[in-house]
Amino acid sequence: MGLEESFRRKKNRAGLQECDLVREKVKPVRGLARSYVMKHIARAIPVRSLWPLPAPTTEAGDRRDVGIEIELGGLKPARVAEVVAAQLGGEARQTDKHDHVVEGSRIGDVKVYLDTRYRKSGRKLVRLGVDLAEPLVPVEIVTPPIAPEDITLLDRMNEALREAGAEGTRDGILLGYGVHLNPQVKALTLEGILPVLRAFAVLEDLLRKMDPIDPSRRMQPFVDPWPRKLADRLAGEDFASLDALMDAYLQEAPSRNHGLDALPLFAEIDHDRVKAALGDDGLVSARPTWHYRLPDCRIDEDGWSLAYEWNRWVMVERVAEDAALLERLAKGFAAHRDQLTATKGDWAREAGEMVEQAGVLEAGA
Repeated sequence: MGLEESFRRKKNRAGLQECDLVREKVKPVRGLARSYVMKHIARAIPVRSLWPLPAPTTEAGDRRDVGIEIELGGLKPARVAEVVAAQLGGEARQTDKHDHVVEGSRIGDVKVYLDTRYRKSGRKLVRLGVDLAEPLVPVEIVTPPIAPEDITLLDRMNEALREAGAEGTRDGILLGYGVHLNPQVKALTLEGILPVLRAFAVLEDLLRKMDPIDPSRRMQPFVDPWPRKLADRLAGEDFASLDALMDAYLQEAPSRNHGLDALPLFAEIDHDRVKAALGDDGLVSARPTWHYRLPDCRIDEDGWSLAYEWNRWVMVERVAEDAALLERLAKGFAAHRDQLTATKGDWAREAGEMVEQAGVLEAGA
């Protein structure tokens, strides 16, 4: 090696070390700013009060109700049904070994059961296995469609369940308990569906960063992020028809295991199309609702509520109803995706700032 080459290599190494040192100094600053923005956004979401939907009625003028599913541990189904009946009224009745229903409550009939499809198996060994695994299987509470303002009744019910010993997803690394919100869609049209899908595509990073889901659920395949290619298409592609939109979604994400699952909605519109995309193993119950699966169930934590998770969903719909803001976010997302070094956290921060500046987080937005 000649003297000139040796000098050049030493200089390059020093330059790289200097750049690395600067990068190490900058990273925590960017991380601190991002962390601050995420916490600020999360704290702006009310925990006790409810935000109304920006479009509270359907195209036909009917109230947009929401069905809610709550997974929890620590209690047997029979005990959960007793607490539900005590809080909401009605009569708890056992309908099968692991199934109960609270009939005639203030919000209608509420189902309570062990959350496994094997609980009603006709095979003796399978049902014996369910009996043995019961302490590890979540109990699920399933409400009928209710008025959004009745979510406050469920939060009071959850407080009673917490006092009775209910456990949330953070109580164990293998639990993975979630909450599913099923708000009725505004309209079964391209105009009623695409803006919400587009809003979720550009906000999913923010939703996941502002209040990260528990590792027990991240390790499981039930609430995966949308594939980036789907997000790109939803954010930037012009869809000529609802059929074209459904085809794009089914091509990029033919699975129910995402934070927002649109397959039940698409099955309501065109069941054969969804069945063809998923094959024989794709079991989808058609209904004219969104299926928002992202939230954790933290029923045993004082600072958590269904109202908080509902308001996070309303944030998505508020963005969907603001065409100008949605366009800015979509363009910003596309620009972010064109950057080689940008991270999901960078976009979450940028999206959060845009959402806050637009007044989306204000109570009367």
